[in-house]
Amino acid sequence: LQVRPDVSMPRDRYLAEFGARLYRRMPASAPCVFPVAGVLSGRRNNPPDELNGVKIRPLCVYNPIHYQELPELMMDFVCCVTGKSPSTTGAGSEGALSKGPFNAIGATADLNNMLVSMILTEYGGFSSAAGWIGPKYRMDHDISLLIPELWCRMTAKERNPAYLIENKYLEPIKDFEYEGRSVPASRLGYRITTKFVNYFFCRIFDNPSGVFASDMLQPEKQDLAVFVDGVENIAQAMEKSAKLYFDDGIIEDACPPLRAVLHVMAYGHYNGKSIQDPSIRSMFTRDYLINSQWYQDRLTKKQDIDNRLWTKKIKYLEEFLDRPGYERQAEHLRIGERLNEARKQ
Repeated sequence: LQVRPDVSMPRDRYLAEFGARLYRRMPASAPCVFPVAGVLSGRRNNPPDELNGVKIRPLCVYNPIHYQELPELMMDFVCCVTGKSPSTTGAGSEGALSKGPFNAIGATADLNNMLVSMILTEYGGFSSAAGWIGPKYRMDHDISLLIPELWCRMTAKERNPAYLIENKYLEPIKDFEYEGRSVPASRLGYRITTKFVNYFFCRIFDNPSGVFASDMLQPEKQDLAVFVDGVENIAQAMEKSAKLYFDDGIIEDACPPLRAVLHVMAYGHYNGKSIQDPSIRSMFTRDYLINSQWYQDRLTKKQDIDNRLWTKKIKYLEEFLDRPGYERQAEHLRIGERLNEARKQ
């Protein structure tokens, strides 16, 4: 795990903040806020391999940076398939949001929260590749470490997925036929193009095209059979992961967009509609979320829980103030002020 540079290198952090203040023309007394400008997940990929006599199927089908719209991103997050690694979980699905080995509650709780957050904030579903890009290029974590350097050199407009797609900086990956069967490559979403590399990575490298070869941007050019096996490996892992939600009944706790995704992952359709159906994809928009009854019910339930919590806090503080012999402690702990703040809630 990375040591936090803002803690280990306080001088660099101070200079970075001071530079931001000068750029923004901010007084020293004003708080210097650094809002989150992007959420980029990382994925560990591996080429075909073998471990203790057991074949490990490839996952190295991604190029350095991918973008997925929310339906495809949710499929990835439900499954969270990982490549061969030193971790104790090994290759395969690590459970929803990589928390399978550690989560004691139903995964739908975290997935519902994550999906609502992504819809409301409208962050782009970008991800970076670690490990291998195709069976030819071993990258380890080099790309992941480059992402902050790249993202901070891009404007908010340039980080917008719609802008990148419209200007051919991202290309869609489409399903295709291979040896008589359909390969669901569209689940990989979009990937960066040569135009992206030349335009954006030149802000880091003198010769970006020398760093990112054409077959790195299109891994299927390295070995099409490996690419197909990798995509099918991912799709099959998604199907297996999704069916668990039906087997144990927690599908009932999934919000409607998540339920649609789980149905498509497990059975290929939702009420007879594919994941590409406009009525399904509209469920992942901000307008749909805000105007949906299930989201209003969610807000009402959260409000009820908050009301009960603050009522409990107020009762406890009032009882503390009424305790004989605790006047000094109540003054030291500012219980009266806390009680007034709690009542305002």
